[in-house]
Amino acid sequence: MSDPHYFDPVTGARHALDEARWCSDARTPLMISPLPGISPDDIDRRERSLWRYRAALPGAVTRPVSMGEGGTPMVERAWGGLRPLFKLEWFNPTCSFKDRGAAVMLSWLRQIGIGAIAEDSSGNGGAAIAAYGAAAGMGVTIFAPAYTSSAKVAQIRAFGADVRLVQGPRENAETAAIEAAERIFYASHNWQPFFLQGTKSIAYEMWEDFGFEAPDNVVIPAGAGSNVLGCAIGFAELLAAGQIKRLPRLFVAQPRNCSPVDASFHAGVDTPVPREVLPTVAEGTAIKRPVRLREVLQAIRASGGQTVAVPEADIVAAVRRLAAMGLYAEPTSATAAAALDMLRARGAIRETERTVVLLTGTGIKATQFMTDLYSAA
Repeated sequence: MSDPHYFDPVTGARHALDEARWCSDARTPLMISPLPGISPDDIDRRERSLWRYRAALPGAVTRPVSMGEGGTPMVERAWGGLRPLFKLEWFNPTCSFKDRGAAVMLSWLRQIGIGAIAEDSSGNGGAAIAAYGAAAGMGVTIFAPAYTSSAKVAQIRAFGADVRLVQGPRENAETAAIEAAERIFYASHNWQPFFLQGTKSIAYEMWEDFGFEAPDNVVIPAGAGSNVLGCAIGFAELLAAGQIKRLPRLFVAQPRNCSPVDASFHAGVDTPVPREVLPTVAEGTAIKRPVRLREVLQAIRASGGQTVAVPEADIVAAVRRLAAMGLYAEPTSATAAAALDMLRARGAIRETERTVVLLTGTGIKATQFMTDLYSAA
């Protein structure tokens, strides 16, 4: 196997990992070349964070930017005849899974000499980048849609980031950030490949927690799909290392009102398919054109998984059902729980299988939504 490097999945172009890159020369997203994976003996058991799996990274990080991210618990609950394990990613420092990617990405960028960064986000990604940027001593500018919840904007500003609110749909914030990339490095959680090296730790974590076995199914809420790709990369490495016998099936849940991955999956193509986009309570997944759509679809199909488009009423009902069992999840996360009913009805998930549902962020991130929902109760 050649030394780890960036590569363009479309053209095959390669670039060194110490280049300050967020995309290819053709302005397409890069990936990091496949890695060999690790064994239980490679786990750094002195660490109580995702850095216990640092041997699985493509390069040595000499001074990680860390606040204890990773190591999130799984709790089993009954759900309509199933007994899934809900993995509570809100136990990360800024209360979402995106801390995993931010920690690894910013550790690497600081190591190669990047001192200031820009990012676009509808909330959780921006909070993670702002927090880890502060911890790394980096200047941070976040471009966010003007409709982003005030609680998420407040959290980003609390970490000292310069927040630029952008009118219009989610993609306008991305456009503004890319324009700013002429002046400041674009550390996008959707574009920069080291972010996926952080999110893949969730696969390693499940593997270790299940006694070095893979679950049968993982249900994931997805907008841009960084958690989907992280799981796909991590489990593919474990399969290559001979540590698991098969890939778990990856099931992707999106709100019906913004479901480009589901539209393309059911059309049997890897390219965008027209589907009406409407406002959704699951604002964290409201991404009309995922930049890694092709790779996300390939990961789902390679695993034998499926996609689900969830109606708004079902998302809200899932928020209530989760809260009634003690799990305070934001609507984006609840989309994955709501998908369980549809997947079971299809026969895609069975009672005898080990199923993990990723709850990616807390209801505290959706304070106004939760206030309105329960004030009307």
